Amino acid sequence: MNSKLKNRFSLLMTQAAAGMVLTVVPILAVSQAPAPSRIVGTITAIGSNALTVKTDQGQVHQVQVPSTAALKRIAPGQRDLSTAETIQFSDLAIGDRALVKLDPNAPAGTEEALQIVAVKQEDVALKQQKDREDWQKRGVGGLVKSVDAGTGTIVLTSGAGAAAKTITVHTSKSTMLKRYAPASVRFDDAQPAPIDAIHVGDQLRARGQKNADGTEIAAEEIVSGSFRNISGTITSLDAASSTLIVKDLVTKKPVTIHITSDAQMRRLPDTVATMLAARLKKTAGGSAGSGITQAASSPAAHGGGQWNQGAGHSGAQGEGGGQNGGDPQQILSHAPVVQLADLKKGEAVMLVSTEGTSEVTAITLLAGVEPLLEAPAASQNLLSNWSMSGGAGAGESAQ
Repeated sequence: MNSKLKNRFSLLMTQAAAGMVLTVVPILAVSQAPAPSRIVGTITAIGSNALTVKTDQGQVHQVQVPSTAALKRIAPGQRDLSTAETIQFSDLAIGDRALVKLDPNAPAGTEEALQIVAVKQEDVALKQQKDREDWQKRGVGGLVKSVDAGTGTIVLTSGAGAAAKTITVHTSKSTMLKRYAPASVRFDDAQPAPIDAIHVGDQLRARGQKNADGTEIAAEEIVSGSFRNISGTITSLDAASSTLIVKDLVTKKPVTIHITSDAQMRRLPDTVATMLAARLKKTAGGSAGSGITQAASSPAAHGGGQWNQGAGHSGAQGEGGGQNGGDPQQILSHAPVVQLADLKKGEAVMLVSTEGTSEVTAITLLAGVEPLLEAPAASQNLLSNWSMSGGAGAGESAQ
């Protein structure tokens, strides 16, 4: 073999060897990827000695449950298994939360439970109900006016019209601080965050020991987040994709609004909207403003609403609010619920949404607002009293 052929043969062998390495290495990497040691999620199906568990991230696992697996039941939030109740496989039900510890010695390709710690669905529902009641009773909410990380003090502005007030929130080392995920208002999605993650203009809700008039609170738990307030006119709707496009009166640009099953959507009757607009204009000093553009240009058009303060749910009497004096929180809470199909192209809406420039997800949406957009005070604080996601802590996770 001449030198040219030898060199060419050597080059081909080198390339072939390199190709084999490139092919084998990814296979080895995949085969050596560690299998999960445990699964946390919701039971979605139960078979013969087997469970289907869907994680909070959307992964679905088929888990075999041998008779040797240890099955325990704990209360929501409980961490100590020493007092956990021993249960049978038949005690598990679809909808229960489960932490599954997997057997590392199970046959390859099989997920087999070594231990299952379950939280019953009815226990989760009971805890959530108690949490809702406690947030309503001992909670306050508002827009962040100032934050002093050094002293752990946060000042909120809350309410609208005659109900407007300032609330001072005191935190300590034991205060649980959480912050909503950027595209979610689910309490379950909130993550621990330091006090310096809270900014002026954020929405914040705190639960703890309040003083007599509710202007101060020693917070045990806080959840905060940044949201967007949009006032605009609907330019198109798409029921199939559950979206609508609104022309933002501030930016003059279209915004795609995604409507999920969690969105609160209501419509104010014409007489109620007119009455409320007149009342808020009067509260603001009688200034009627200069129409929709001025209303939408107010600071709140950029800020977002506030959470329900839990000021009571005695119920509005009549369109004017009756015994609650026309409290905007009560009026909005009793406005008729609407669906996406009830909205029309060309009508004005006000909404609180997740952050975003061209696409957002609606949290609360209010239709029938044309008279309100003629009142700067209404545009500024109307949604500040409307409950968001049932009152912040309503959906607290059991885990």
